[in-house]
Amino acid sequence: MIFKVTYQDSLTEVPRRESTHTMYVQAETKREVRAHLENETPYLVEFIQPLEGAHLEYEQQNPDFKVVELSN
Repeated sequence: MIFKVTYQDSLTEVPRRESTHTMYVQAETKREVRAHLENETPYLVEFIQPLEGAHLEYEQQNPDFKVVELSN
């Protein structure tokens, strides 16, 4: 499944809407995505949303759409 992750670059800075980034991740579960990002990145994860159907098709039209696969 593909998940849309919104995040901030730093755990130490106060979150601001203007500095929110988006990443698309392929994984089995939301828990797997969160655990990987917490262990492997310095990001402050704000929200993880599963994408499917029309919502996934809409997101795929974004020129920045690139799916990241988690490494085991």
